[in-house]
Amino acid sequence: MTTGPTGPTTTGRTTTTEPGPSRGRLSARLRIVAWVLLVVLASLAVVTVVTWRLSVRETDARMDAALRTEIDEFTGLTASGRDPSSGTPFGTVDAVLQTAITYNLARPNEKFLGYVDGVFRFQSRQASPVLLSADPAFTALVGSVDAPTSGRYASAAGEVRYLAVPVSLAGAPGRGVLVAAYFADQERAAADDAALLMVGVGAVTALLAAGGAWFVAGRILAPVRSVARIARAITETDLSARIRIETGRDEMGDLVGAVNAMLDRLEAGVAEQRRFVDDAGHELRTPITIVRGHLEVLDAYDPDDVREAVALVDDELERMNRIVADLLVLAKAEQPTFVRPEPTEVDVLVEETLAKARGLGDRSWGAVSSVGGVVQALDAQRITQALLALADNAVAHTGPADRIVLGASMEGGVLRLRVSDTGPGVAPADRDRIFGRFARGSGARRTEGAGLGLAVVAAIAGAHGGRVEVADGIGDGRPGESGPGATFTLVVPYRAEWT
Repeated sequence: MTTGPTGPTTTGRTTTTEPGPSRGRLSARLRIVAWVLLVVLASLAVVTVVTWRLSVRETDARMDAALRTEIDEFTGLTASGRDPSSGTPFGTVDAVLQTAITYNLARPNEKFLGYVDGVFRFQSRQASPVLLSADPAFTALVGSVDAPTSGRYASAAGEVRYLAVPVSLAGAPGRGVLVAAYFADQERAAADDAALLMVGVGAVTALLAAGGAWFVAGRILAPVRSVARIARAITETDLSARIRIETGRDEMGDLVGAVNAMLDRLEAGVAEQRRFVDDAGHELRTPITIVRGHLEVLDAYDPDDVREAVALVDDELERMNRIVADLLVLAKAEQPTFVRPEPTEVDVLVEETLAKARGLGDRSWGAVSSVGGVVQALDAQRITQALLALADNAVAHTGPADRIVLGASMEGGVLRLRVSDTGPGVAPADRDRIFGRFARGSGARRTEGAGLGLAVVAAIAGAHGGRVEVADGIGDGRPGESGPGATFTLVVPYRAEWT
């Protein structure tokens, strides 16, 4: 005996409507839920398919291993050429096949068949989805093989994986074939059922994820809805609405805080603008009223009266011109091109400014500079404008016997340009207020100014990245000095070149 081995665009008139959800577009909340569902479903699909494929692969490998094991057991059982039950030699091929099929217990979905000279003779007793023994195509495929053959067959019950081994017995007629077969689709049913269970569980998980995403998205987007609601509630006359912060110190909390801070700045800016407009209207209306009043009582036939009226009108027009010029400077101060810094020799700038300041009034003028050739990136015209405004302010608060000094010094990487005088000084209560627009100190000697000069100075200093300080005394302008007079100092960070 011998055996073998193993995505419409529209056009038209533009109209303005109140902000709100756009028709035809999903809300942010629905888009978040849709994306969460997409990610969850994609993840579940990948896990389900991979798990199912691994289970099917493992089942196929187990069936192939079982087929080889069955053939190896048959080979071991019949290797001696004797019937295990009686110990007598096999007489026919039929006896060999019958013994092999009888002694090998078939597993579920497994079937053993025996063929002699291409004709079916024996099969195991286990029930099977279809009778392979009655399938002529399967019989023709495996009944007469002359070498070990494995393969797959598409039966009426699905795929069949088989291993056919020829059997012969020395001295006995006929050639036999022993076939071990597995109904693969039925064997894989457990893996298919597990995949279907995962699909069902995945559907429930997706619904739970959608509900959770809907809830979480609502909580996350609540501040955004508050921002939109507050933005729609804000009007030109009411900027007091604010968003309540309930999200804590996270990104949404930062957003709410930033929006509230922006609203604070807008409200303060609008209030300042209203005050500015009111003050500007008042300041400009005063000279107009004065001019109109004098013109109404003017005696056109009196040369002296005409001469006095013309002089008064000219003076008031000059004052209006200065007010308008200062207002234009303050308006330009908000623009990035307000200053055009260039390398400037500070001591030369101080000397040139002093020469111009002497014409502002009969005072004892002087200059003190310790910068010694320092070059600073400054807009020389704007700095000169600021120093002359401070000098004019000093003239307004001093008399002919007083002294006014322009100075410059460099301390700790900061350039200090100062104008000092020996006047009455500035009251502590006025030091912050006098730099506001249309503000005047309580000790002012004359009131014909519009109160914009120091505001212009502060704007020029701010445009250079600095500030203006005011202190008592006539000296180097350091805050805290005591004594008569006042010192106004432009504090500008040192920069050899403007970047």
